[in-house]
Amino acid sequence: MTAALRNYHARMQRVLDHIDRHLDDDLDLDALSGVAAFSKFHFHRQFTATFGLSVHRYVQLARLKRASHQLAYSDAQSVTDIAMDAGYDAPDAFARAFRQRFGQSPSSFRNSPDWEPWLVAFGPLDNARSKLMRTFSPDDVTIRDVPPTRVAIMEHRGDPSTLGDTIRRFIAWRKAAGLHPRTNPTFNVWRSERRPSSPAAYSTDLCVGTDQPIEANGEEIKAGEIPGGRCAVLRVVGYTDNLEPVALYLYRDWLPASGEEARDFPIYCQRLSFFPDVGEHEATADVFLPLK
Repeated sequence: MTAALRNYHARMQRVLDHIDRHLDDDLDLDALSGVAAFSKFHFHRQFTATFGLSVHRYVQLARLKRASHQLAYSDAQSVTDIAMDAGYDAPDAFARAFRQRFGQSPSSFRNSPDWEPWLVAFGPLDNARSKLMRTFSPDDVTIRDVPPTRVAIMEHRGDPSTLGDTIRRFIAWRKAAGLHPRTNPTFNVWRSERRPSSPAAYSTDLCVGTDQPIEANGEEIKAGEIPGGRCAVLRVVGYTDNLEPVALYLYRDWLPASGEEARDFPIYCQRLSFFPDVGEHEATADVFLPLK
């Protein structure tokens, strides 16, 4: 990548980070073109050409994504408060926009989300965020000796489009068990590709670190351990929904050149901060490749 192109991408990345930091503010073209230091007369065309959707649609989808996460994964805010945070003057306007995009009212989505329309609706936003996915170098990878961690495990097996339901159950279970993310670390262990040839082959474990006896409370919870040992670790800050590019870098680029050999345990991540508790630009995860 040329220096000029890197500079262009950096300016566009500043815009995305600014949007994430100021979702509650007035994000008009004048302000955003100034963040990018581009002409306001051309910025909207440059943005659309780079990301495949307009600035207005990008901001709308980013706000709706935060709102949908607040509805699905937290009951701390009312639908009215979430509507106001999403930039709508009235709950009715928010409900109309939400139903048009997802086929459900906000209240219905909070009670029982239909994830397939949700995934389709946010496909353009995820594609846009991936356009500027950072590249990695060996300097980004550290080798750590990590201690073993006892964990409680909720398995997800089957269609990845239903992972959101498993996440909801996992969050509800760990809340009931008093295992807060601030005191008990959160891990994902990937036992399949992100998009296997058959959706039924998708497999991942949602884990929370705990030394306490596990009370399943009606859920299928297993006790297990993330083994200790040497690991190659790569930290990702910002947009941690799709960590497959990180895993691919570690497997395809870093590992063959390192002279190291992978250990017989799947690649996994520890989620250190979560969207929407923090903006997507601040969401942080460490990806671990176990080594011999």
